[in-house]
Amino acid sequence: MERLGTGIGWRPEIADAVERMPGIDWVEAVAENVCPGHLPESLRRLRARGVTVIPHGVSLGLGGADRPDEGRLTALAERAEALGSPLVTEHIAFVRAGGPLTASPLLEAGHLLPVPRTRDALDVLCENVRIAQDALPVPLAVENIAALLSWPGEELTEGQFLYELADRTGVRLLIDVANLHTNHVNRGEDPAKALAELPLEAIAYVHVAGGFERDGVWHDSHAHPVPDPVLDILTDLASRVSPPGVLLERDENFPEPGVLEGELEEIRGAVEKGRAIREEAATATVAEAAAETVAVATAETVVEAPAVTVTGSVASSALPTPTPTSTSPAPSTDAARQRLGLAEAALLSALVAGTPVPEGFDRVRLGVQARALAGKRADVAAKVAPELPEILGDAYRPAFLAYAHSHPMTGGYRQDALDFAGQLLLAGRLEEGRALRELREWWLERSGPAPRSQRPAMGVPTLERSREWGRMARAARRVLLHR
Repeated sequence: MERLGTGIGWRPEIADAVERMPGIDWVEAVAENVCPGHLPESLRRLRARGVTVIPHGVSLGLGGADRPDEGRLTALAERAEALGSPLVTEHIAFVRAGGPLTASPLLEAGHLLPVPRTRDALDVLCENVRIAQDALPVPLAVENIAALLSWPGEELTEGQFLYELADRTGVRLLIDVANLHTNHVNRGEDPAKALAELPLEAIAYVHVAGGFERDGVWHDSHAHPVPDPVLDILTDLASRVSPPGVLLERDENFPEPGVLEGELEEIRGAVEKGRAIREEAATATVAEAAAETVAVATAETVVEAPAVTVTGSVASSALPTPTPTSTSPAPSTDAARQRLGLAEAALLSALVAGTPVPEGFDRVRLGVQARALAGKRADVAAKVAPELPEILGDAYRPAFLAYAHSHPMTGGYRQDALDFAGQLLLAGRLEEGRALRELREWWLERSGPAPRSQRPAMGVPTLERSREWGRMARAARRVLLHR
């Protein structure tokens, strides 16, 4: 595996600072935020300096019951080629559920959710990873995720699950030590045990990030300083293997560049501490082996073993048995996909649509996850449509959370923001005034097949002229044009 060194997550908000930071060997960019034909100038300059850029996908949903979407795979491949990346990365998670497989509405989580560590989920994940590997021009690495909740009836530990995944597919692993800490706090899982079970030789690189604890729950926020327990896990990992690369993730609440540089130094220190432990252990092992060799060589009594004649049959049985090459097709995962799809759809529906909690789940913890998902929807919608919080002011967040409670996300975040504005206008709860006028104009500008300002001058659009806009656009327009 290529040695990457020390890196940081590239984000537009800190692009200039990242370019000036000393000792940055590589960066990672969220794949969905990069357009292959219009790469940010900052990434172009970094690449020109020889800084490696790796696209990190968040929407493929390899842990979902459906096979990976060809369009998403093509988009990920295009970004890898545009950036000249040595590999691409994604997550062991599901991000949507429902649809034709389960004959239920397709729901989007807007977040990475944990897959059950069962044989069904592992079989589906392995096939999905192979499909992705075949479609991508460079190697794939997949990341373990953080979770607020646990699935009932799991059959494998995280380490066992990851080991089998890597063994069966040859996929590389992106190990997030912050996620190991999150799962330690939230699910009682031992990070050292997980590391001991991992195929360390499969590690592509390592993520490090911060978070915060509230009411006994650790939130993997990527918006807080890296805590000491996460650095300790990094040291433990580095004491077992030399990680090809280590990267600091920060997604919001960006501090001054000097603070980020300080965190990078702490990360380097944790890796160096682990390296020293590893080398000390190796030296001790060599010394013990040498001492044992001397002891055997200087033994006063030598016992001569009698000659043994090995027959052909015994010799054959002592040799490694070649693994037979099977020409039969791989067993179908259709039944496993059906079972997994139903389970994931039930969980996601409970989280975002208020349906009953599936049997075996912790209701309190599921409620925490549901609130976290709604909060993230509000935050991301505000990022992709910053005009909405500007228009609505302090009323934006409570209004969006109320909307999210009864309107699951069925498309991307931009569509979510548009649907929120449309529902808010339909509800008629805004008093006549500046906010209502600006929100109405904002929605009308974006609700049609083309921006309103770029459409032919046709006067006020009628219901007949906007028929193709869909049910939401038609219903909202009928209300808006009569206010």
